[in-house]
Amino acid sequence: MSGTRIFLLLLSLVAVTLLGQGQTKRVEIHGQVRYAQGGAPAEHVVVRLESYDGGGPIGETFTDSSGKFQFSSLPPAQYSVRVRQSGYREAQQTIDLTTTSSGLVLLQLLPDASSSSSTVSKPGTIDANVPPAAQKEFDKGVAALAEGGKDKIAVAVKYFEKAVSLYPKFVEARLKLGTGYMDLGQWDKAEQALLATIEVDANAFNALFALSEIYLRQNKISEAETVLVKGLTIQDASYLGHLNLARVYWEKSREIKDLMQAKPTLEKSYEEIKRALTLNPDLAGAHLLKGNLLLRVGRTTDAVTEFNEYLRLEPNGAFATETRTLIEKISHKKAQSSQ
Repeated sequence: MSGTRIFLLLLSLVAVTLLGQGQTKRVEIHGQVRYAQGGAPAEHVVVRLESYDGGGPIGETFTDSSGKFQFSSLPPAQYSVRVRQSGYREAQQTIDLTTTSSGLVLLQLLPDASSSSSTVSKPGTIDANVPPAAQKEFDKGVAALAEGGKDKIAVAVKYFEKAVSLYPKFVEARLKLGTGYMDLGQWDKAEQALLATIEVDANAFNALFALSEIYLRQNKISEAETVLVKGLTIQDASYLGHLNLARVYWEKSREIKDLMQAKPTLEKSYEEIKRALTLNPDLAGAHLLKGNLLLRVGRTTDAVTEFNEYLRLEPNGAFATETRTLIEKISHKKAQSSQ
């Protein structure tokens, strides 16, 4: 999902920040995953970061619509980046970041000839039953998306619509059709396309997470909670899924004026935010929401730290202007109270 969609759904949050503090040296990994056959970007594929010395998994993230991913705020060390995708051979690359501040990882997914084909296509895998004509339309849509721009999204949607009409069980085409509608702001069509995706494949967690964004936008909090809980049961490594579930509990807590009564719901939101930030420490929206949670319970100093981190990560973000305005107000209030 694009960052724009995520932050459009955070309009109810209020943020403040103070000047940032110095940080110890950190390194980052940038990368991209592509399918070896045709070279198309592998979208919404889980990428795992592991310690090279056998220390186990460090974190996971998803590739974006261009197949790109990033791990940030890492200590200098050697790392192993792995992609395990059903229907494909495991892809792995080791990277040494002990002497450099960033590294590039490029991975290709090769079909696993030993894996059995399925009649239902999981997101990101090959369905041997997809007719060549439907696959051709799908590939055209992927190529159009790769060019970028809203006009190209509209073109891609037409190709995905054709692919689905030719093969209704084409899960990947349905998923991209739904997210394409979202990018175009056609929310009703997006909801129907994503619901149809889940009808074909009940384990299509990306469709569930995308649906949660639509429901949050429409203030359908209960519906959002339902699809998020189901999606996270299937794929717990989704930081955006945990962020959205935290937002669900935050919105519920806002309806409860008494702090003591709201505390259990606030705590549930806080636990989801912690999980999201464990999976992706640089998730700006999670720092923003965490700050609001801390502020609500009176932990002002800790809240300020989170707000500051939000502005560091998104200095020109959707809420940067409001945040800076609030900084002035809070600074003024502190100055008055100290007199």
